[in-house]
Amino acid sequence: MSASAAMQEYLAEAYRLAYYQQDDPYISTSALAEVLKVSAPAVTRMVQRLKDAGYLEHEPYRGIHLTPAGEREALLSIRRHRLVERFLVDVMHFGWHEVHDSADQLGAVVSDVVVERMADMAGNPRRCPHGEPIPTRDGHMPRLEDIPLNEAAPGAHLVISRVSTHDADRLIYLDSLGLKPGTAFDLLEKAPFNGPIQLRVNGDTRVLGHELAGSLRVCTPEQFDAV
Repeated sequence: MSASAAMQEYLAEAYRLAYYQQDDPYISTSALAEVLKVSAPAVTRMVQRLKDAGYLEHEPYRGIHLTPAGEREALLSIRRHRLVERFLVDVMHFGWHEVHDSADQLGAVVSDVVVERMADMAGNPRRCPHGEPIPTRDGHMPRLEDIPLNEAAPGAHLVISRVSTHDADRLIYLDSLGLKPGTAFDLLEKAPFNGPIQLRVNGDTRVLGHELAGSLRVCTPEQFDAV
């Protein structure tokens, strides 16, 4: 049974949740319902469909985990989504705050042949516009090593790895500050009690609130280049 677009969406979100847990392949159906913004009964029905199709296993009190077939479908879906985002930004010149929902819609209908042509036209990127890694053609997902900016130590020279928000207003604001994946900066100071954070970016000082800084994941230049 081939996975429908709806099934691939569930598998992709399940994979994303498990990917960032790292130590535990199991995720809860409630977490899946929350990220997909659907009801618990809807998740239960889809989980049963995916289990019947051989894409996941469900263990009581532990949650669900993807089978190898489920991981393949999830990675194909994630690759399509992130490459479509990259194509929309790099080739069609949309803003990075405009493309998430459009990539969801296009990714569900474009063929793999079209997606690979998009990849070629966009220069075969390794990350989406928001810094998330793009699975390779053979189904390998690079592993990121990064931490929230508000947990980094002052004095460090770092690179923005990815941005963990799709809120358009926040993305537009971060763009206006020049804070996008791949941007190098020096972390100058962190005020106590979750106060503002000061950065130096291309010789200019930038100040971010603690909460907004938490949506920026950062790493060393070597870690960024390794993906």
